[in-house]
Amino acid sequence: MVKRVSLGAVECPVARALDVIGDWWSLLIIRDAFDGISRFSQFQKNLGIAKGMLTARLQELVRRGVLEVRPASDGSAYQEYALTPKGRDLFKVIVALRQWGEDHLYAPGEPHSTLVETATGEPVSRLELRSRNGVGLAWSETTVRKHHGSTAGREMVRRQASR
Repeated sequence: MVKRVSLGAVECPVARALDVIGDWWSLLIIRDAFDGISRFSQFQKNLGIAKGMLTARLQELVRRGVLEVRPASDGSAYQEYALTPKGRDLFKVIVALRQWGEDHLYAPGEPHSTLVETATGEPVSRLELRSRNGVGLAWSETTVRKHHGSTAGREMVRRQASR
């Protein structure tokens, strides 16, 4: 089995984010937490994930500060998992994945769930990238300004990959 290389020290913010939430089970757990699921048994039933895998993913999301463990809200002996502020900041990521899936993975007219505003029941607007003055931007109108100061992240990845 190939050992997973940590991307936590590389310079790219996308790579660092994927190091925390980049596997599909973690993103589905986060999605379910946004949908109000909070107990181990609920996650397991909804996702159909093996208990050992779920345990590992929940522990890692707690360790990374995306979820926190709380006593059960009903006063029972169970514990619940809740999104932290860091975890709640992933909402736009989940919405972006949802909208991409709606655009590219369904046949015209094929039914799927819809994200709606709670107060009105109306579908939410599309996510858009905007300039500082509010103008919509396409990917071709942006560029990534690389930081050329340190190569420590690249060296760490190279060292781990060579092990």
